[in-house]
Amino acid sequence: MSLFLLLMLSFAQPSQNDTLKARPIDEVVVTATRNERPMGALPLPVTVIPSKQIQQMGSLRLNDVLREQTGLAVVTDHGQGIQVQGFGPDYTLILVDGEPIVGRTAGTLDLTRLAVGNIKQIEVVKGPSSSLYGSEALAGVVNIITQTPGSELNQAKGSLSARYGANQTSDLSGDVSKQWAVGRSGRVGVYAFVDRYQSAGYSLGNGSTQAQTVAPFTNYTASGRLTFTFSSKLKLAVSGRFFSESQSNDFIVSPDTKVSGPGTVRDYNLNPVLTHQVSANWKITYRYYHTGYYTNTDLRYTATREEYDASFFRQTFNRPEVVVEQIINPKNILTTGAGFIAEGVEATRYTDHKQFNTTYGFAQYEWMPSLRWTVIAGGRYDAHSQYASQFSPKLSARYALSPLVALRGSVGVGFKAPDFRQLYLNFDNAVAGYSVFGTQEAAAGIARLRQQGQLAEVVLDPSQLTTIQAERSMAYNVGAQLKSPVSALTVSVNLFRNDIRDLIETQVIARKTNGQNVFSYNNLNRVFTQGAELESSWRWAVGTGSLTLSGGYQYLIAKDKAVVEGIKSGTVYRRNPETLVSERVKTAEYGGLFNRSRHMANLKLFYESPKRGLSASLRAVYRGKYGYADRDGNLILDSDGEYVRSYMLYNVSAAKTWKALTLQAGVDNLTGYTDPSYIPNLAGRLWYTSLRWAWKS
Repeated sequence: MSLFLLLMLSFAQPSQNDTLKARPIDEVVVTATRNERPMGALPLPVTVIPSKQIQQMGSLRLNDVLREQTGLAVVTDHGQGIQVQGFGPDYTLILVDGEPIVGRTAGTLDLTRLAVGNIKQIEVVKGPSSSLYGSEALAGVVNIITQTPGSELNQAKGSLSARYGANQTSDLSGDVSKQWAVGRSGRVGVYAFVDRYQSAGYSLGNGSTQAQTVAPFTNYTASGRLTFTFSSKLKLAVSGRFFSESQSNDFIVSPDTKVSGPGTVRDYNLNPVLTHQVSANWKITYRYYHTGYYTNTDLRYTATREEYDASFFRQTFNRPEVVVEQIINPKNILTTGAGFIAEGVEATRYTDHKQFNTTYGFAQYEWMPSLRWTVIAGGRYDAHSQYASQFSPKLSARYALSPLVALRGSVGVGFKAPDFRQLYLNFDNAVAGYSVFGTQEAAAGIARLRQQGQLAEVVLDPSQLTTIQAERSMAYNVGAQLKSPVSALTVSVNLFRNDIRDLIETQVIARKTNGQNVFSYNNLNRVFTQGAELESSWRWAVGTGSLTLSGGYQYLIAKDKAVVEGIKSGTVYRRNPETLVSERVKTAEYGGLFNRSRHMANLKLFYESPKRGLSASLRAVYRGKYGYADRDGNLILDSDGEYVRSYMLYNVSAAKTWKALTLQAGVDNLTGYTDPSYIPNLAGRLWYTSLRWAWKS
C-alpha cells in the first residue's frame, strides 16, 4: 500500500525539466564504485550505518551492529559471521577502509574481532561485487570506514569511554585527533584509537560442572592514521591496526574428561595510500596493503596435562595496487585499476608453507546521459596461480521516474576462489579416525594411507580433484526507491536472484579400514537463492526532538537444484521416524539449504532531543525458523524435527548528555531468550552502563 500511494503521489506532481537538481544531499559512499558517490544516485542496494546510530545502539563489536540490519543474519560457525542474501559467511568480503581482513581459518571471518568505537560509518553492498573486489565478494561487501583526523587546524579533540555489564564484561576505549598546518599549503593530521575489551565468558549449561559456552577472554585493539597534505594535488595517508586476544579455554570432551589451555589470536595491517590529483580530470591512487593473522592453541587434558591439541595458523596477505580515475566529462567517468596479491599460509594441518598469487585488473565506466539516468558497467579479470582465470562483469542502471520515485537494477557475475583449506589441508583426526585432504594433497594422502595399510576402498580417483574450479554466480537485483512528498518517509524494495554453479562441497573419496571416511573437496552442487527485501524509514518531530521509525523484512528461498530435480522425479526418499518405512519426499516438505530463514525482520525506534541531551532506542529483531541438521538420513532439510525454532530479540538503550559527558544504559536481549543447543552465541539478557567524555581544546 505504501508503494502504491507513493507512486500515485509522485506521478501527480507537475513535471519540470530540472526538478532532480533540487533533491536533498545524500550520504556519500565509496564501496559500491570505489569512488565517492551520493548513495541516492547509486543503482545498487547499499545500506549505510553511521557512527551516530552505532553509538545510540550501544554496540561494541561489528556482529552486534550487523545483526540488526535488514537481510543480514549473524551465524555461528568457527566464530560469528554474516549471511547475506542466503550466502554463508565465507561469501561476503569484510573490508576496513577498502582493504580486506584476513583470517578465515574455516571460511568464517569472526566479526567479534572488530571494535566499532573508531568507525565513521559502515557500508553494506548486497549482491556480487567481484567486478571490483574479486574473490570472496560473491554475496556482497561490508566496508568499515574509520575515523580520520579532524578538519579544523590546530584543534585537538578526543574521547574516553568506559563500560561495564553482564558477565563481568568491561570495555575501555579512547581516541584523539589533531591536524596542523605545515608551510603554506601543507597539513599533517593524526588520529589514534585504543580499546580494551574483557569478558568472563558465559555458560548456557545447567549446574556448576558445566563448562563455559564462551571462555573468558581479553583483547586489545590499537589503530591509527597519519595524513600528510603536501599540496592540494598530493596527499598521503598511512593507517595501521593491531589486534590481540588471549583466551582461557575450558571445556568437556566426555562426561569424565575435561580439556583446558590458553589460546591466542593476533592480526595486524599496514596501509599507505598516496593520492595524486594530476588535474581536474585525472586522479591516480597508489595503495599498498600488508596484513597478517596468527592463532595458537595449546589444549591439554586437565587431569594429566597431556597434550590434547596443539595447533597454530599463520596467514599473510600483500597487495600493491594502482587506481586511475578519469573524468572524461561530467557525464562520463572511467575508473581503471591493476594490482598483485601474494598470499601465504602455514598451519599445523598443512604439510608446509603454502602460497598463491593473483594478478588482476579492473575497469568501471559510469555514464550519466541525463539527470534521470545512471548506468555503470564494469568488469575484473583475475589470473590466479592455482585455478583457472576468472572474468567478472557487472552492469547496473538507475532511472528516476520523478524526484520521488527511482527504479534500479543490476546483473553481475561473482566468484569465490578455493581457499587454502580446500587446496592444501592435510588432517588426520586421531580421536574420530577420519581424514581430510585438500585437492592438492589428496593424491599424496591416499598414497600414504595405502602404504600404512589404512585404506579399504577408493571411491573417487584423487586425480579428478586437481581441476577444482572457483565457485561462480549469476546475480540479478531489481528494485525501487520511493520518497514521500509530504513527510520524511522513504521506502525501498529489492528483488534478488542468485544462481551458483561449481559450488565446492566436501566429498567422500575413500574409506578406511576402521570404517571412517577420507574426505576431500570437489565442484558438485548447483544452488540458487532468491527473495525480496523491503525497507522503510519515517522521521517526524516530537516536541524539542525527533522520532525515527524504521523497519525491514526479507523473504528468502535457498535450495539445491539437484535436490529439487530429484524430488520432482521421485528419487528422493526419507525414513519415517515412527513407522521406519521409507517414503518419497514431497516438494512442499523440502525446506532448502540449512541455516537459512525464510522470514527475517527488524523494527527500530530512535528518539533524539539534542537540546535536552536525551536519546533512546528500542529495537526488535526477528529470525524465522531455519534448518539445523539432517535427522532422517537423507542429508536434506525435510521434516519439522530438523528446524531451529523462530525467535525475537529486543534491545533497548537510553542516554543523557551534559555538555561533554554522556551516560548511557541499556539491555540487549531484554527477554533473556536462549537456545543452548542450537544458538550458543545468544548469551541471554545482557545489561550494561557506560560513561563517555568527549573533549576539544
